[in-house]
Amino acid sequence: MELRTKQRIALSTYFFLSGICFATWASRIPTIKSFFNFNEAELGTILLAMPISSLIGLPISGWLISKFDSRVPLIVAFVFFSISLTLIGLATTPFLLVVAVCFFSFCMRIINISINTQSITLQQKFEKRVVGAFHGLWSTGGLIGVGFSTLMVKMNISIQIHLLIISILVLLIALIAYKYTLRNDKSSSGNKLILGKPDPFILYLGILIFLGAICEGGMFDWSGVYFKEVVNEEVFTYGYLVFMLTMAFSRFFSDRIVNQIGLQKTYILSSVLISVGMLIAILFPYFWSALLGFCLVGFGTAAIFPVTISLAGTSKKYSPGMAVSIITTYAIFGMLLGPPLIGYLAHAFNLQKAFLVFVILGFMFIPVSYSFFKYHSKNN
Repeated sequence: MELRTKQRIALSTYFFLSGICFATWASRIPTIKSFFNFNEAELGTILLAMPISSLIGLPISGWLISKFDSRVPLIVAFVFFSISLTLIGLATTPFLLVVAVCFFSFCMRIINISINTQSITLQQKFEKRVVGAFHGLWSTGGLIGVGFSTLMVKMNISIQIHLLIISILVLLIALIAYKYTLRNDKSSSGNKLILGKPDPFILYLGILIFLGAICEGGMFDWSGVYFKEVVNEEVFTYGYLVFMLTMAFSRFFSDRIVNQIGLQKTYILSSVLISVGMLIAILFPYFWSALLGFCLVGFGTAAIFPVTISLAGTSKKYSPGMAVSIITTYAIFGMLLGPPLIGYLAHAFNLQKAFLVFVILGFMFIPVSYSFFKYHSKNN
């Protein structure tokens, strides 16, 4: 087997495992909400701890990228990532829960930067686009994670046992796959974060991924609650499951879609699918119509992350690792800011009305992507 194939399998494994862990956490949020008897605003406050801890990781992640090959922070962060997932399940007070969630979020940031830096480097060894497939495997891992969570919920398995099982399994597999991850991918230049006027190229991409991340993060953390409290479905993970299924399926074809219709039209298609899908779920909050709406949102969000991260890797100002680190800040901030925002709006109005935020943000892809490609064409 070719070395690049082994490296692709190893990196695919890390995307897959990362997706499992995040989906496991997100799918058990309704359980945590019930255990602590949080209202929507209180749950939103707990979720707000995640972007704060993630932002703290910006200078640290930049330093790690400049000092080490990405495989080193990847494995170290993954060890602590699995430990923090277990700690979330063991938390018995809101304070301990916040500490565990912050730890989880911080490690997730390092992992995301490391695997996306590796994906950009590995892409150079292949003639066809492969980045979308990596993100497809992240979503597939998420699908497996939420599927297993659904099984645990139906079998009344405690959250403590559930999260411990996942933590042990993913850690063992991560340690095995580490041997074949990319080496010597540290860039010799462009590793320094330059403060001052934002680079328009990175800024536009950051806004695009920020919008996509709010939509994804909101679906990850609130789709289960929506199905439980608005759709009144006892097995509340169904909505999350179909969202992850369609997003995972679409990501395996996202590279082909981009090649067929182009980058700018891909953002426009994503915009329409997210907004229309969410409108259907809001206006018709019944089982099958909500499933259809969440399905369209899954299709719409699929290409945003892989396309935007691939574009970031072409930055003339920063190395791929630093460019990914910067826009990942936008992404994580959006993914983790979206859920508490929805929580506060749901507490002030109701969850159904709060979901209108996704409709508005979905349509924002059109003017922002237009501005990015207009800028890009003028400077190339």
